[in-house]
Amino acid sequence: IDFDLILENIKDLNSLVGEGISQIEHTPRGARLRRPEPLPVILYQNGIVVGHGAFRPYQHPGTQQCLQDILDGYFPSELQPRYPDGV
Repeated sequence: IDFDLILENIKDLNSLVGEGISQIEHTPRGARLRRPEPLPVILYQNGIVVGHGAFRPYQHPGTQQCLQDILDGYFPSELQPRYPDGV
């Protein structure tokens, strides 16, 4: 597994979705600027943890698909329904 490429692609994906850019959040009394909550991805020698989810070994097909999406430069398909604009 090419961890350097995974990290580089995650940085690229973060910049595409506007990492560090605030969004307008409408409130009952007006509006305020809000930064989107990040979704941590923790890489281990033998697996990953995405968000606050469970540990997933690299041999698991869902983990392999997630990493392949990132290696291909795409936002992981498993996260698209929950985060249609990226995270």
